[in-house]
Amino acid sequence: MAKLEDRIVCAVMAGGSGTRFWPLSRKHEPKQLLQFFGDKTLLRVTIDRIAPLCPPERQLCVTAGHLRDAVQAVLPELGPGQILAEPAPRNTAPCMAIAAIVAEQIVEDAILVLLPSDHFVADAAAFREAILRAAAHADRGHIVTLGIQPTTPETGYGYIQLGDGLGDAGFAVERFVEKPSLETAEQYLIGGRHLWNAGVFVLRADKALASLDAHVPEIGLALAELRDGKHRYDGEAFEALLRVTFPNCPNVSIDYGVAEREQDIRCVRLDAGWSDVGTWHSVLGLRPDGENNFVHGPVLAVDSHHSVLISKGPYLAAVGLRNMAVVATDDATLVVPLDRSQDVRLVVAELSKLGRADLL
Repeated sequence: MAKLEDRIVCAVMAGGSGTRFWPLSRKHEPKQLLQFFGDKTLLRVTIDRIAPLCPPERQLCVTAGHLRDAVQAVLPELGPGQILAEPAPRNTAPCMAIAAIVAEQIVEDAILVLLPSDHFVADAAAFREAILRAAAHADRGHIVTLGIQPTTPETGYGYIQLGDGLGDAGFAVERFVEKPSLETAEQYLIGGRHLWNAGVFVLRADKALASLDAHVPEIGLALAELRDGKHRYDGEAFEALLRVTFPNCPNVSIDYGVAEREQDIRCVRLDAGWSDVGTWHSVLGLRPDGENNFVHGPVLAVDSHHSVLISKGPYLAAVGLRNMAVVATDDATLVVPLDRSQDVRLVVAELSKLGRADLL
């Protein structure tokens, strides 16, 4: 059997729409393809972060069908079959299934690392070290997730309730908690037994498929022809089958379909300066040290503090703002208090109702 690190296959999940980042994020340029932390997209940064651990031949990217060409442009090193284009949105559990099927073809006894494409990690080396610790647990047949020590009573994150310590920096997981109330989140912060759920899963590819068979058997049934091994992942027949069979999968997440139903889930702590970059409010937390605001593009900030000021087109001048986000593009401008960042998705929903596809 190959060494542990040589069996790791990293699958980046890049199919999301990122509606809370409107007006920058659009259907054909979602959050993972945006550049507002330098000259690289979040997707490119994600791949670069794992590259020292997982070289291009063991990298996968699962994305929406209409984003395939854009993803290929960002990741030119990925060859045939390594960008898996979903013909219909079906959430993350079917994504895990096709990644596991391909991982088993890439390397024997594959250990699959599933990770979001649009998170921020300050310490890439610490992130890779956490993945290796998780992989050691996964190699013994466990499903492993990464947990972040909370720094604020965040109500927009899922939480992991820890059980007993298990050695090798691992903990048993007692349960997952989705987006608690502020009062509950404050108790979690004080109690010290809850971590933020980073949405990263590490497990053997065969364990991924077995768990899906046990808890969401409809996925295995839908993808049976892809699993029988007759078609190589980098061939046209595999791609054609994926287009036909994938829409038959149910729409279900890994968290709900697998993690919340498994009895043996483990957690490894990640201390690497993590953010899910989920809202404009979270972007403020990533401003450079010593800066009052997060500023990107042609922006003038006068007497403005704790605000996110971004322009992708017109010159933006902000005077006397506090705790605000102002984001301008060539065709739309968003103005929202940072504590209402979660509600940007309501703008997208309303624009959809109004038939403004040109702004989506």
